[in-house]
Amino acid sequence: MSDTQTLIENRPPSVAGLFLERVAATPDAEAYRYPVPAASGEGPDDWKSLNWAQAAERVYAIAAGLIELGVRAEERVALAASTRLEWILADLGIMCAGAATTTVYPQTNADESAFILADSESKVLIAEDAAQLAKAVEKRAELPALTHVVVIDPAGVETADWILTLDELEKRGAARLEKEAQLIKERVGAITKDQLATLIYTSGTTGRPKGVRLPHDNWSYMAKAIAATGLVGPDDVQYLWLPLAHVFGKVLTSGQIEVGHVTAVDGRVDKIIENLPIVQPTYMAAVPRIFEKVYNGVAAKARAGGGAKFKIFQWAAEVSREYAKAAQDNFRRTGTAAVPFGLGAKHKVADALVYAKIREAFGGNLRACVSGSAALAPEIGYFFAGAGIHILEGYGLTESSAASFVNPGEAYRTGTVGKPLPGTEVRIADDGEILLRGPGIMEGYHGLPEKTAEVLEADGWFHTGDIGELSPDGYLRITDRKKDLIKTSGGKYIAPAEVEGQFKAVCPYVSNILVHGADRNFCTALIALDEPSLLDWAKDNGLAGKSYADVVASPVTVELIDGYVKQLNGGLQRWQTIKKFRLLPRDLDVEHGEITPSLKLKRPVVEREYKHLIDEMYAGSREA
Repeated sequence: MSDTQTLIENRPPSVAGLFLERVAATPDAEAYRYPVPAASGEGPDDWKSLNWAQAAERVYAIAAGLIELGVRAEERVALAASTRLEWILADLGIMCAGAATTTVYPQTNADESAFILADSESKVLIAEDAAQLAKAVEKRAELPALTHVVVIDPAGVETADWILTLDELEKRGAARLEKEAQLIKERVGAITKDQLATLIYTSGTTGRPKGVRLPHDNWSYMAKAIAATGLVGPDDVQYLWLPLAHVFGKVLTSGQIEVGHVTAVDGRVDKIIENLPIVQPTYMAAVPRIFEKVYNGVAAKARAGGGAKFKIFQWAAEVSREYAKAAQDNFRRTGTAAVPFGLGAKHKVADALVYAKIREAFGGNLRACVSGSAALAPEIGYFFAGAGIHILEGYGLTESSAASFVNPGEAYRTGTVGKPLPGTEVRIADDGEILLRGPGIMEGYHGLPEKTAEVLEADGWFHTGDIGELSPDGYLRITDRKKDLIKTSGGKYIAPAEVEGQFKAVCPYVSNILVHGADRNFCTALIALDEPSLLDWAKDNGLAGKSYADVVASPVTVELIDGYVKQLNGGLQRWQTIKKFRLLPRDLDVEHGEITPSLKLKRPVVEREYKHLIDEMYAGSREA
């Protein structure tokens, strides 16, 4: 048996157990960094640290506080907060109490929050602030299982018998631990691998969310498997901003505990650009939208600098892609990333002019980024790869504890999601669907045995709903969601995500795009533009001072985007080409239910909302 297999197969029953081991092994090592707003309310945040022993003191107090509130093994404690230090401490506290975390996105409205709390039978809710508390107060009559709400930020909150602050909970827990010093060790020691650890409700692109039951063993396996990839080490600094209510963010906390590196945590997306030079991470996980925004921002800045600067950027972008493709191809054949001399010389010049500034914007120390949750357009991936920002795409689902595949370090291949994590099996069904089996697969959907049976076979194979191809040496390429494949009236199959990704690589102004064409005789697109990039462009094109909606409605904007659609079509098969498009009057967003909190497009919602525009594009065609 290999060392990797031994490491994974001899895993402890829970991440709570791993946390106790980590605290004992490196109590004085830095664990977390977190921002504290400047006392004056102005200027940059002050970043503070906790070592593992200090984190444990708070985690154990939270765990004991929950036990004091009557929380028993496997009972659910809901967590409705943004990504912040207290989210991680609370989640670990819940697990160390032997209970299970129900995750709730802070953006979730009162109705859906109430559904999740009721369906999960959550006994306690840990709410970020007065706004999250208000949802529970409004729906309290529908939540008979809910006995207490614990509020992290107490500003504007009136406490009551059933409402207390996190500080009060920790004080109660600390008092309990003074009497029962072994309480947490005993609770963690009693956890079995099959015990429920986390209930994550899939935001889903259709219908009511389903609660995915992930037992402790899933996270323990993930922690060991991530460590076994060798992608991160104890000297790394991770910048964690992803939503922790989402499985992708949550899995990163398990890997960190096993490896023991530092995590700087701040979920404020508008602070990413400001934080990167301060945190100087060595690795970071993100979703494709972030890389698209950075790419569009760099392109827009170059364009604003004048014709010469923009030509240099375009040339450097092409060199970057050519360099990355050559390096990856050569690595595949020979094991070295050497490139032809002439290309290397051009790359050196482009590096000094363009790439070095991009790396500096990411903090200057970034070894690699992991991208997941949706497909990254390969042309954007190659651009960053050539610029020295190595984006390792990975793949997984809520139902597989997030990380089933990841690209292997230096041997990564842009356009693929890499190889399976150690211990995970994969096969491709006859219809192209990806099937997974292994210790990361969920126990099932909460209270929905029929839905579970639809995707989980008796022998453990999970049907992902995604279509993909495996290379002879085990790299997986995702082509589309099974249910999202479009079949035109001419009988041709189209993967809309592939076309959408290609458009994002050619158009620096796009924010979201939906390709439509099922049962139609040609494809159309609904396009939402990135407001900051578009308004910057508008200043130089006779539209200064106009609103986003007015700029989008302008003929010169339509003409601008039409040029990019023509460029896209030049690289597509005839049946894939976009014959008509419409620009949307606003960007798609979570609040209107058009994208999920993890930034996935809800196609049925968007198509329903903008049905009049779709009908308009097909009016007068032979099928109308």
